[in-house]
Amino acid sequence: MSPAIIKSQDFYQSQANPSPGTAIEPPAAAIAQGFAQGPNPNPLPKAFQPLTIRNYTIKNRIWVSPMCTYSSDDGYATDFHLAHYSQYAMRGAGLIVVEATGVLPEGRITPNCLGIWKDEHVENLSRIVNHAHKYGAVMGIQLGHSGRKGSTIPLHLYGTRDTLHASDSDGGWPNNVYGPSPIAYDDQHYTPREMTIADIGAVQQAFVDAAVRADKAGFDVIELHGAHGYLIYEFLSPLSNHRTDSYGGSFDNRVRFLVEIIRKIRQVWPKEKPLFVRVSATDWVEGGWTIDDTVALARIVSAEGVDLVDCSTAGNDPRQKIPLAPGFQVPFATAVKEQVPEILTGAVGLITKPSQVSEITQNDKADVVFAAREFLRNPSFVLSTAHELGVYIKWANQYERGRVKTKYSFI
Repeated sequence: MSPAIIKSQDFYQSQANPSPGTAIEPPAAAIAQGFAQGPNPNPLPKAFQPLTIRNYTIKNRIWVSPMCTYSSDDGYATDFHLAHYSQYAMRGAGLIVVEATGVLPEGRITPNCLGIWKDEHVENLSRIVNHAHKYGAVMGIQLGHSGRKGSTIPLHLYGTRDTLHASDSDGGWPNNVYGPSPIAYDDQHYTPREMTIADIGAVQQAFVDAAVRADKAGFDVIELHGAHGYLIYEFLSPLSNHRTDSYGGSFDNRVRFLVEIIRKIRQVWPKEKPLFVRVSATDWVEGGWTIDDTVALARIVSAEGVDLVDCSTAGNDPRQKIPLAPGFQVPFATAVKEQVPEILTGAVGLITKPSQVSEITQNDKADVVFAAREFLRNPSFVLSTAHELGVYIKWANQYERGRVKTKYSFI
């Protein structure tokens, strides 16, 4: 018979202080054996300086960006999610944001996306949070609604059929795709019906209910998904929002949907817990949403209780012309940081090297770095970044023998 799993105070938890990813002074033995060149730099590189937001002190500034994994059934988190997010916690990520999680079943992007629209989802999500907490990771969840980009097939099926549509037989919801205006993203997506005022109120309440469930699951941070052409962003951009009522037209009207969600969530989300918003800082299309709009929005949401703006771009119009290059979105985070100093900013997008992390944080181009695909390639990105920057950090005890040496030895 297998030994019982101890769910609360397990063997490892009692040894996890300081937790993996925390900068610590190397002991003399570590220096002698080649695990460190000498004492840590003083001051520490900003990437490994803690950051305090409300009641949370996050041990480093290299964070896991939310990334869809298309591994759910009826919105439930699975063992895959437990293993997937645990690997980043065990390897020292300061904050981990769980992938876009639908606040309604039709708010998913695909039938295989994660959900939080019913109370039954909480238990499996809490397993992930509780395990990550044992390794000192702060846990966030991205709450989202796909809007007009919903009811599509998962990424691994792209190219296997003529359309991205997820039909009823695929588990999709082709007759329940909606958005601010009846404008399809392209011919690969369903044409949405225009939301009524009642629809708007119902979706906003779904975000609130999801926030309550996120708190029950033990999440520390909520990030609202207001980017990449999904529902919140569809309201923001004049390219996708052609409404003539109080939720369309002027800038103030187009941001109203998001601002009202923030206000309502702040009434139920504990005041000691941070609230983030991810935005697309530009449409990369003439006549669309711009960085000036993003700066103006950052001022508004800061006053409403948002602590950090996570600056991505694009995803709302197929005419977009994106100048892809390493760190190409960093200037947008910098613009918000410089013009709205009262709010924190996160940089994301083609950040793949420790030197980029250092350059962004040391030069105050953003307060934190959200790495995405690099974590998929290298779950130990925090550990390898520390090694390259000459910072000695705590490794998980079980992995300590894998620590990279700075000189050859037999020990």
